[in-house]
Amino acid sequence: MRRPLAPALALLILALPLTARAQGEVSVYNWADYTVESELRAFERNTGIKVENATYDTNEILDAKLRMGGWGYDVVVPTASPFFAAQLKAGLYRKLDRGKLKNWDNLDPAIVAQLAKDDPGNRYGVPLTWGTIGIGYNVAEVAKRMPDAPVDSLRMIFDPAVLAKFKDCGVMMLDSPTEIMPAALRYLGLNPDSKKVEDLRKAGAMLRGLRPYVRFDSLDYVNALGEGEICLAFGFAGGIFQARDRGQAATPKREIAYSSPKEGSLMWIDVAAIPHDAPHVDNAHRFLDFLLEPRVAAYTTEATGYASANRAAKRLLSRDLAASPMIYPPDEVRARFYTVTPGTSEDGRERTRVWARVARGR
Repeated sequence: MRRPLAPALALLILALPLTARAQGEVSVYNWADYTVESELRAFERNTGIKVENATYDTNEILDAKLRMGGWGYDVVVPTASPFFAAQLKAGLYRKLDRGKLKNWDNLDPAIVAQLAKDDPGNRYGVPLTWGTIGIGYNVAEVAKRMPDAPVDSLRMIFDPAVLAKFKDCGVMMLDSPTEIMPAALRYLGLNPDSKKVEDLRKAGAMLRGLRPYVRFDSLDYVNALGEGEICLAFGFAGGIFQARDRGQAATPKREIAYSSPKEGSLMWIDVAAIPHDAPHVDNAHRFLDFLLEPRVAAYTTEATGYASANRAAKRLLSRDLAASPMIYPPDEVRARFYTVTPGTSEDGRERTRVWARVARGR
């Protein structure tokens, strides 16, 4: 189920001008909750290029496939840091032909500059969306169990004494060390980008203590929160936005709220890029340029609730969405954002070992 799309934007997508028919296909590997079927069909209709679309729900899955190679993907959508940055160093991407991306100038210069920290010169990646990780909750169910719940703090997610109060109504957290470990480090008063073994193990030990109260899941939390199966989630702002719309459509309505923790939130940018072994490079560029159309980028944000990196697209959004602090946080909230950087292969192995223990609960 998707949130209802703005009728005007839906008509604009359908009205995109037809171009000369082309032949062939483009293979896209994208996040499950980014896929908007009407966009894919519009691209096919406008170009004659068939889209083969597959989805994933964690960066770790994409990373493993890219490093293995041979999957035949033409466009993939990793998170800029640490994944895309590390993958660039491993030579996993093809340099963009910017001459084929006539819509590049629609991008927000601030987001382009932020991405340049991971992709110097912006030679390999197209920023598509950006956002944060935060707390989504069922207002009524949380108030019933804890009227003074610290919904604006990481305590809401990482303090076992708080979580215990919500065990009966259900709690979910992203099943991803890349997002959860930095937040856990921040809660412990440590550097969220720490690569120190002792820090990672402290965070892991704290997270293992939450296992009696939390289910780790990177996809189902959206439906579960919106449909009343859980009352608390720690996930992507866009995912919570989608859950909010599911709650509003329910009978009776459920009020789902979102909070950016006062301790700070992880900021991420998702990037579209062309793998080094992509078989259909020209078609990949045509697909990327299609995604950079303001109307298409706006449609994606309307459909998913994720902030667009496309400055021109924001002017096409509904007033409610463009002004939503959940999607486009105010400056005082953005001042508390943090990011993470790639580490060494040993750092990665240690993080994986720590997370494996968290996942097993021991």
